[in-house]
Amino acid sequence: MADAPTYWDYLGLDRLLTLQGGLEGTEDGMLADELHFIVIHQNFELWFKLLLSEMRLARDHLGTPTVAEETIPYVVSHIRRINTVLRHCVAQFEVMETLTPQGFLDFRDKVAPASGFQSFQMREVEILMGLEDADRIRYGGVDPVRHIEDSAHDTPAGRMAKDRMAAVRKERTVFSVVVEWLTRTPINGSTPDDPNDAQVVTEFLHAYLARMEAHHEVALARLLETLEVQDPTAMRERFATNQDRARAFVMAEDVVPKRAEKVRRARAGALFIESYRELPLLSWPRLLLDLIVDLEEQFVLFRHRHVRMVERIIGRRVGTGGSGGVEYLEKTLSYRIFGDLWAIRAILLPNERLPALKAPEYYGYRTP
Repeated sequence: MADAPTYWDYLGLDRLLTLQGGLEGTEDGMLADELHFIVIHQNFELWFKLLLSEMRLARDHLGTPTVAEETIPYVVSHIRRINTVLRHCVAQFEVMETLTPQGFLDFRDKVAPASGFQSFQMREVEILMGLEDADRIRYGGVDPVRHIEDSAHDTPAGRMAKDRMAAVRKERTVFSVVVEWLTRTPINGSTPDDPNDAQVVTEFLHAYLARMEAHHEVALARLLETLEVQDPTAMRERFATNQDRARAFVMAEDVVPKRAEKVRRARAGALFIESYRELPLLSWPRLLLDLIVDLEEQFVLFRHRHVRMVERIIGRRVGTGGSGGVEYLEKTLSYRIFGDLWAIRAILLPNERLPALKAPEYYGYRTP
């Protein structure tokens, strides 16, 4: 049994447990709070490593030219694991908050100008999900990714940071493969390969908007009848505005013309899945969409929990990396990558008001 594997060898504990020495490379003389700070942040980075692996697996499953029905459960499994990890990361901030403001100040100057702003794996997660450079919040005119590239010294970790930033920019994003997958959604039995697909999609969207307008009229009449509305005209205008926004959204009038057709097909696919989610063929796709929305929600909650933790420990002072600290982090709460999946929630209809489904047999259980 001399060569039998052991737990500590399998996990490389002899190396792992010597990596908490900070800048000095040794725990001798290190404050207990500094060890706590390092261990928590290393934990976050290990979770980010797992998130990146799971994202790439989900992306690759979903990013094939044709996605078999039996493939979607694998994608669902990967996304569900990501969401569970993110929930754990949110909870991990509670451990971080056992660090007192005074305890952090005891070693804060030694950390500066290093900052969580330099977490290249967090930036990698953002890019891999699909956050566009133009949407990324800057501080002092500095792009966070460029900051990582510019501040990376010629050390193994610095070279890794630069290499990883360069490599991930060349990858397909989760967002892009989700959009491609949604564009292939069969709508009333029609797929993009069918010659009349554009007409079928347009008819579905027009029928949906007509049903939505009728639904709004009923809802408006009920409000005007049951509530003491002081300004009925303003209420009618509010409903009319919502209807106009819905039309502009589903017809992709808010995007540049060269992208409109693809965006319209993808939005129609998502709307069709959400609307007819009880159909057997759409059961896994609708679960996947739910989990993607959950994924983004967990990231929003992660960012919110992060900023509140930072405010609790350092207040609204300048961050260790020179950023606006809390003010900068609060701006990142506006990030949305899968905005269309959120927007669709505002235009969903009750089942009884949906347009009649065409080719219902297409969406039944498949038999060999």
